Formats: sequence, C-alpha cells, structure tokens
Amino acid sequence: MAMYMVQFTYTDQTWAALTQDPQNRTIPSRDLIEKLGGKQIQMYYCFGEYDGLVIFEAPDDISASAVSLASLAAGHLKVNKITKLFSADEMVQAMRKAREITYSGPKG
Repeated sequence: MAMYMVQFTYTDQTWAALTQDPQNRTIPSRDLIEKLGGKQIQMYYCFGEYDGLVIFEAPDDISASAVSLASLAAGHLKVNKITKLFSADEMVQAMRKAREITYSGPKG
C-alpha cells in the first residue's frame, strides 16, 4: 500500500469543543482510514502552521483522497492537506527512471 500524510488544522469551534470535552481523536481517525481499506500508522499534534498530522497507508490515491474529503466534510477542520509519501527505495527507483530520459527546458 502507498503511504500518505495529512496535515490538518482544526476550526476555532473544534478547539473550543475539545477544550471543554478533551478527546483522543486518534480512534475516529483510525476508524475512517480503516473503512476505506487503509491503516493509520500514527497521529501527531504539533506547533506551527498545522495543528497535527496523520501518517497512513491506503490501497490507492482515490481511497486516500476519500479520507481527506470525508474529514473535511465533517466540518471540524479548516485545512486538510494530503501528501503522498515515497520511501527512499521508491525515490531511488524514480531517480533511475529519470536518468533514462531527457527533457529540454524553455529556450530563451
């Protein structure tokens, strides 16, 4: 399965609700991913531009996109950015493929 990272930011209303009733959101996140045939690897909260991130596996890009869309549709997130991840071995394979082709940039 392919690996993905979702970076998310909660709405102000979500933070207010979580402050009043603290909850571990790892379980609902895991359940959503599993419903779409994937596996949650880890969920982290963080400082900075995003409130947290989830690393997960999914059987394909469509399923991974569905995880992102379903999360946004629930209304508790204001940002949900999904990124496909590649292992070091996969990137080496891509480099080898790129070595076999040529591409010309713009002339000017």
